[in-house]
Amino acid sequence: MSTTTNDSNLKNWGLLILLSLIWGSSFILIKRGLEVFSPGEVGAYRIVAAATFLLPLSIPRIRNLDKSQIKNLIIVGLVGSFIPAFLFAKAQTQLSSSLTGVLNALTPLAVVVIGALFFNSKITRRNGIGLAIAFIGVFILVTVKEGSGFGAFTDINSYAFFVLLACVCYGFNLNIIKYKFVKLKPIEITAISLLMVLPMALVYLMAGTQFSYKVVNMNGAILALGYVTLLGVMGTAIALIIFNVMVKTATPVFAASVTYIIPIVAIFWGVLDGEVLLLGHYIGIVAVIIGVWFGNRKKIIQS
Repeated sequence: MSTTTNDSNLKNWGLLILLSLIWGSSFILIKRGLEVFSPGEVGAYRIVAAATFLLPLSIPRIRNLDKSQIKNLIIVGLVGSFIPAFLFAKAQTQLSSSLTGVLNALTPLAVVVIGALFFNSKITRRNGIGLAIAFIGVFILVTVKEGSGFGAFTDINSYAFFVLLACVCYGFNLNIIKYKFVKLKPIEITAISLLMVLPMALVYLMAGTQFSYKVVNMNGAILALGYVTLLGVMGTAIALIIFNVMVKTATPVFAASVTYIIPIVAIFWGVLDGEVLLLGHYIGIVAVIIGVWFGNRKKIIQS
């Protein structure tokens, strides 16, 4: 193996760990934002903060794009940022930040399935087994009722499906970036895709919510605003730049493997914040991570 290859691999692993720390901390920031703002307000302002931060990079570059690139960037902005921002905030109104971070680990398997269905990639037997194990874990996680003992499969927490839908969005996003953007740089993909959805986020935030009123009048609003601003700038803008660099220099599945470490970080913050995980939750967490790991041990997306 050449020195250049070793350096590239080292860089990718370094980015993977950094991104895991940033995104693993996103769920506790969402939780803090929801103490004052509604899920829609948290999701929309997250996009506004991220897109505004990147305006100096996005505006000068947009004039060089053709219609096809703009169309694909709108799609990336929607499925890679806008829609998931709302879905995760909505999910965390009924899910702990720890469990949300764990369910997010299904992203690599969503990449495989979406790639196979829409991007002519191959899905292997290993992928299928990994999917089966992971979804057993998901079933356990969504049927263990918080506050009761293991085995209390009395209610399915439907809010988990918001996270699963977000993972599907990420699956489309990863494959589009890898296969539709050969020439654009990661910073261009990130900045311009966020610019494309900025107007929608602004209109929703200012015309469809009480966001401005809460910022001015509610106790704790400024602190919550700070948390969501950090979420947007670090957890969306900067993290997406790092993520897109990984997608372009490695593989979509390696980039999505950030979700192996995210649950550890999310659980750390959740437990530190007083969240309680039951025995059933731990079993489900282990099943999800084993399933995702097993299904992605080898390079599984082939063009």
